[in-house]
Amino acid sequence: MIILEVHNRIIEELLTVQIETFLRKEKIVEIKTNVVDFDGALYHITHSRDSPFVVSIKLKFFQDLEQYGTDETLRREYGDLLVAPLDGYDVTLSLDFNSQLPKGETNDVWLPLVRKISMLKRHCFAIVFEKYFEFQSKQQPTTGDQKRAVIHYRDDETMYVNASSDRVTVIFSTVFKDADDNVIGRFFMEGLRERRQQFQQAPQVIVSYRTPPEELKGTPDARTGDNIGYLTFVLFPRHTKAASRENTINLIYILRNYFHYHIKCCKAYLHAHMRRKTNEFLRRLQLARPEVKKTFRRGAAGEASAGVE
Repeated sequence: MIILEVHNRIIEELLTVQIETFLRKEKIVEIKTNVVDFDGALYHITHSRDSPFVVSIKLKFFQDLEQYGTDETLRREYGDLLVAPLDGYDVTLSLDFNSQLPKGETNDVWLPLVRKISMLKRHCFAIVFEKYFEFQSKQQPTTGDQKRAVIHYRDDETMYVNASSDRVTVIFSTVFKDADDNVIGRFFMEGLRERRQQFQQAPQVIVSYRTPPEELKGTPDARTGDNIGYLTFVLFPRHTKAASRENTINLIYILRNYFHYHIKCCKAYLHAHMRRKTNEFLRRLQLARPEVKKTFRRGAAGEASAGVE
């Protein structure tokens, strides 16, 4: 299976090309474009010779993230790169090549900065997981208003995060809008659960159909229906400790996208296989067509006439 990239490839490539052009002291091409990412994320990118490289992001669910201290995480990661957001956007980063670009003889000096900027959406998500990982590591079960984080990352889908003294539970609700997606999705969900049995260090996986898991019973946002699925990951201290935390966040925040991406890949493979088989059947039918034999008869006047047998 394909692991989706944590960063945005388009932002990374655009920024890399612009920096390389600047370092070669060549003419910089003006950029003004919008980029759409998973989960409805919208990026706005601008850059010219006389202005810094500016990246802005708009997330439909940013208000859900903001209440957990997203600004604190972004300040820690980006420092002076973080500026007042543009109108209509939630976060804006500005990189001045003349004053903020790391100095060095090789591109290894500034490549980490490029990767960090391209991971803007990931860092917006990170604070929720970091907060609840800390609750677990300090063995402080969440209570009151902070008992469960609820992130409405899509119009009809929600992510829930909860912490106890020995684990962090992450639940994704998902909607299968197509009947085929429902069948293939359930197959993949069961595959994730069965695969975990071969890797004892992996998180525990719990699958629920139609009705929410026990942790969400009575929750107003928890939906029910034949096309509703819930995927629960139970993260233990070995997944949330400081040494593993970054990798865990990288993998868990793109889980929904990874899941539905492979559903689409599976459907594309099935369609391609059916087209290939159809072409093969047509070729065999063409070969099986009986040959038409032509016979020639000579008439009374000696003229030849053709006939078909």
